[in-house]
Amino acid sequence: MEVSKILLIAPTCDGEDVGEAWVAFQWARRLAERHELTLLTYHKRGATPAAQQLTGIKIVEWKEPPLLGRAERLNSMMKPGYVPFYFRARRWIRDAFDRGERFDLVHQPVPVAMRYPSPAANLGLPFVMGPVGGGLSSPRGFATEEASTPWFMGMRRLDGYRWRWDPLLRGTFQNADCVLGIAGYVKEQLAGIRLRRFEVMSETGLDEVPPPVNRVGRSGPTKLLYVGRLVRTKGARDTIRAMALVKDLAVELDIIGEGPERGECEALIASLGLNKRVTLHGWRAKEELPEFYRRADVFVFPSYREPGGNVALEAMGYSLPLVVVDRGGPGSATSERCAIKLPITTPETLAADVAAAIRRLAIDPALRRQMGSAAHEHVTQTALWSAKLDRMDSIYMDIIGATSQEDIRRPL
Repeated sequence: MEVSKILLIAPTCDGEDVGEAWVAFQWARRLAERHELTLLTYHKRGATPAAQQLTGIKIVEWKEPPLLGRAERLNSMMKPGYVPFYFRARRWIRDAFDRGERFDLVHQPVPVAMRYPSPAANLGLPFVMGPVGGGLSSPRGFATEEASTPWFMGMRRLDGYRWRWDPLLRGTFQNADCVLGIAGYVKEQLAGIRLRRFEVMSETGLDEVPPPVNRVGRSGPTKLLYVGRLVRTKGARDTIRAMALVKDLAVELDIIGEGPERGECEALIASLGLNKRVTLHGWRAKEELPEFYRRADVFVFPSYREPGGNVALEAMGYSLPLVVVDRGGPGSATSERCAIKLPITTPETLAADVAAAIRRLAIDPALRRQMGSAAHEHVTQTALWSAKLDRMDSIYMDIIGATSQEDIRRPL
């Protein structure tokens, strides 16, 4: 394997955080095992800088501007800190060229959302963008129940307009030598932009897959597990409603996660008389999750606007059959052999479909074991970082090989 000089652009990179900061950290850590890496990033005030968490990498790191971290959910959604990062990173790349520095390729894996132009676009460097995703709209039947969604979440509706008219955003994807999409729907979202190359790849991976979990001989209720933030689009409310439709079965549901829907979920559990069958555990640390996965028999996650499939990968690693919506990341990350994939129309229909899937799996332990075994096999073949990095190396070499040093222009 040939070592390349890679410039990695990641506006957040923190192995102690969650979400995209954690995703970027995984990319930086793993790519540094194979390539000479320079990282451009910034860190939140009060957080541990990436330079103290990563070794063997040249790190150029700026501090997050004041006040931006106070509204965490708003900050996560709109990323106001990306604007100063964009200009700082773009200026740094130009200055690096003036100093005589050269890179074989630039890769920007985050933000995952497709609403941020890259500071590396149109600077004459071979360039990989992604994995990117998002932009999925909610089915019309769910609009009423999303009335309590924070106002800034509605900003997503501007994405389609910007993909058509924003020259910086369009230029980023048109200029990229390869766009990585976290699922096949991403290419459909970018249909109006002429892409040079498109590949499907999850935004993160697994360092290892746990040993298969043997659930033969288990007795007692069938244990269902949901892991995800409690927001309307992720389907916790639909899973609870489904539980009311299978009261004749010995099934119990554990819900791991926290969020603004916590109150609605508690009220729904009480109104449906499910207090003894559904348990809200709240947020749990990552190290606590394996025990929940091992105790479970079925993973239920009917998120209908889920961009990626990371939580599905985790569940498959613990040999769990899945119930997911056949849309977005979970639908793309799973196969028919290991998951019951549901259509999406209205909340009432989704709850009924989830209930039917639960019933099918609850009464057939052999089917659960068969699908769980297929899930473990599927995630082992598709989600390990080792396989992902082999594929990235191939993509890098294709792009670098097609771009001679004479073709690399000085940044404008």
